[in-house]
Amino acid sequence: MRWRVCLAPLTTYSTYLHHFHPLHPLTHTLTSSLPHFISLTGKKITMQLRSTAAFTAALISTITFLLLSTTVTSHNITRILADFPEFSTFNHYLTITHLADDINNRQTITVCAVNNAGMSDLLSKHLSVYTIKNILSLHVLLDYFGAKKLHQITNGTALAATMFQATGTATGSSGFVNITDLRGGKVGFGSEDTGTTDATFVKSLKEIPYNISVIQISSMLPSSEAEAPTPEPAAVNITSLMSAHGCKNFAEALLASDAMKTYADNIDGGLSVFCPLDDAFKGFTPKFKNLTVADKQSLLEYHGVPVYQSMSMLKSSNGLMNTLATDGANKFDFTVQNDGQDVTIKTSLVTAKIVGTLIDQQPLIIFTIDKVLLPKEIFKGALSPAPAPAPEADSPADSPKPSKKKKKGKAPAAPASSESPADSPDGDVADQEADGNNGGEMKGLRFVVLGLIVGVLGLFM
Repeated sequence: MRWRVCLAPLTTYSTYLHHFHPLHPLTHTLTSSLPHFISLTGKKITMQLRSTAAFTAALISTITFLLLSTTVTSHNITRILADFPEFSTFNHYLTITHLADDINNRQTITVCAVNNAGMSDLLSKHLSVYTIKNILSLHVLLDYFGAKKLHQITNGTALAATMFQATGTATGSSGFVNITDLRGGKVGFGSEDTGTTDATFVKSLKEIPYNISVIQISSMLPSSEAEAPTPEPAAVNITSLMSAHGCKNFAEALLASDAMKTYADNIDGGLSVFCPLDDAFKGFTPKFKNLTVADKQSLLEYHGVPVYQSMSMLKSSNGLMNTLATDGANKFDFTVQNDGQDVTIKTSLVTAKIVGTLIDQQPLIIFTIDKVLLPKEIFKGALSPAPAPAPEADSPADSPKPSKKKKKGKAPAAPASSESPADSPDGDVADQEADGNNGGEMKGLRFVVLGLIVGVLGLFM
């Protein structure tokens, strides 16, 4: 049995893939699998098939693999290092310095990890956490270096920029690291600051090609520039800041509540605040005054998240998010989602938009929003459906004394509010969470897969 199909569609998709990512599994599948059952003759393809069943099986297997290859999962350095207990101290300080968040939101990156013994040498110097952050950022290279690449460096040496250099804190080229192929198959590392080889490559811990490489080096990289004392950032009076930038009503409510202590206790560990502007909070004030003391505190804490989340981080991590008010069964969560270039915060009752940033000074960030966030845990009544009207009698037996007057038609149901639960069912929230977890999806590849399916199905036309 023989079919002839035009070559143009398949070659177009193959060319697109090579341009998109020459090493992606989808490209490899096209260039290695299809030739096994496609022979090229001029401008047409002659496909020799032993049976329709064999072809169908091959087609289904190929397309299934392609579909599974169209999503790239983002990395998480904390989870990667959690599989290696001997790096628990290094992992811990990546978290408390918030470098882990920066690493997770970058692509094409290499983390040079040091084991617990190496970290002990660093901690014995009793440096501040801000200085430790500078030192660790020198161990995060802004390029991908897997084990193979390290042993095949062009001209035997390479100069890599680091996250320390990117902060602007490093002077000159002190934030760069020299990587050198050494005799005996070794690879050396040294900060540009010292001009010497201070550590060597030990082994690869985890590689996600051209996304992230986590390797072990023998010791910490010394740098007088990175180890220089770093002053702690000045304490920020968040309520004064809010009052001076259009959030005075929210600030005054915070000062009058125990929620203020909750905010203060979380600043050092990371805090993101979504502060309603005065116009929004002023309109909500009558309802706020009628809440119990406990509910007022919960509502105010509902506007804070106990982790630093920059705007770019919010855009790349859509989905459900816990708040300062979250407490076991009392979820007090909301959904972060992108709306074009905007970022919105959605509860079961209201959707607010982020309209500005008051301060972005890690580990604290304060956004302004155009509405007060309403948690369903407090405003349960707004979620309760109206009682159904009592059924009317439709037989004389049920109504022994029927009225002689003509019955009037039922009044039409009132239209649902634009912020009613009907506009935000639980299913939608689940969908948004799923969409957020697939932030690495590459839509271009889906187009290629669909095109490939159409082209191959043309075999039967």
